[in-house]
Parts: sequence; C-alpha cells; structure tokens
Amino acid sequence: MLNKIIEREVQFQQETGSFQIVFRFKPWLPHALNLADSSLSGRQEAYFSPTEIDFFDYLVYTIIVMTGPNILTLIRILAIPILVIALLTDFQGHRQVAFVIFILAVLTDMLDGYWARRKNKKSSLGELLDPTADKLIITAALICLVELDQVPAWMAIVIIGREIAVTAFRAMASSRGIAMPASVLGKIKMNAEAITIALLILGKAILQKFYLLAEIGLWIVLATALFSAAEYYWRLGPRVLRENKD
Repeated sequence: MLNKIIEREVQFQQETGSFQIVFRFKPWLPHALNLADSSLSGRQEAYFSPTEIDFFDYLVYTIIVMTGPNILTLIRILAIPILVIALLTDFQGHRQVAFVIFILAVLTDMLDGYWARRKNKKSSLGELLDPTADKLIITAALICLVELDQVPAWMAIVIIGREIAVTAFRAMASSRGIAMPASVLGKIKMNAEAITIALLILGKAILQKFYLLAEIGLWIVLATALFSAAEYYWRLGPRVLRENKD
C-alpha cells in the first residue's frame, strides 16, 4: 500500500514539475508529515530516484540532513529515560544530574525553535515532534516528583490532563485549518512550569528555605494551566465547533 502511495505521489510531482513527497500516514491527520522540505536536486535527486525511492532511507535522510532542529528534539526525547533514572535512583549527586539534564532539555527546546525560525528549517515533522517532546518531558518529570512525594498526585493529574486536552483541541483546530498560537497565559504557564520543575528536581535538601519558591511555583503552574486552557476554549471553541458542523 505504501509503495502505491509513493508511486502516485511521485507521478503527481513529476507531472507538476516538482519533487516534494507528502506521506499521509493516517486518514484522520489532514496535515500529514511533510518529509521533504525542499525540492531535490543534484546528488539528492540522484540518490532518491523517483523510480527507486526508498521510504525509510528518505525518512532518515530528511530528519538528519534536511531538518537539523529535529535532531535536538529527538535528543530531548531520548534524554527522558535518563532523566527518570537520575531522579529515581538514589546515588550521590543524582539530583544535580537530573537538574542538568532537565535544564539542557529546556535549552535545546529554545535552541531548536530559534534554529528553525532563523534558518527557515520549519517542517511539519518538527511541528509534531517539538510539542510532543515538551509534554513527554514535563509528564515524566511530574510523575517522578509524585513518586518522590514532592507533587500531590491530584495536581499532577490536573496538569497532565490539561496538556492532553489542549493538545487534542489544538489537533482538532488544526484539522479544520484554524491556527492556535500559544497565548500569553500559555507562555507564562510554560516558563513557570520549567522553572518550578527545575527547582523541585533540586529538592528541599539543596534549596533549603528557597524551596518555598518551588511550592509557590507549583500553584502558579496549576492556575495558569487551567486559566490558559479555559482561554483557548473560550477564544476558539465556538469557531472549531462551528467548522465541525459545517
């Protein structure tokens, strides 16, 4: 089935005079992954011959060569199990190690976003992977902190549930061609979340009296998470539902 899709896409691109392949993995994902960010030429065109194209070779090539910022995103995802091990394994300096890993994840998130905008390396794959990596890291960190009795389970459930709900709503809006940029409250929530989790990872033994900042930050994260979610639904909900009826 995949080969037939590739053949049809290649034939279409040849007829239209371009060579940019779009693979549609799921019928419910209207804006599927665009694995080619630019027309191929020279050695690229020779390597990925329209008559002998290999899907997996092209996927790997596109991720590594053509969408550099995605490398940083993939590194963030691969760092998640290391973060979990560092947090939950009791060895000398494990908190500091987990803190460094989390901070590096935050910095690479900022860097790959800047790189994508500065070098015009934006891609549909990146738009899918980047927020997914962010949510996976936050979710993993919160679950670990619940296990360490630093975050109430109900609070983690509310924050993680909010992320799932907003992500689903954003996907629904995107499927109807409605852009859903991050709001000011959403950005405040994201920054407060990163700072608070970083402080919680260091823990009371290291921060001592300054640990109060982490506890206050947790409530700020909860409040901004709920209010920003409500803002998204209030601002775009009626439009998304109207498009759905149409």
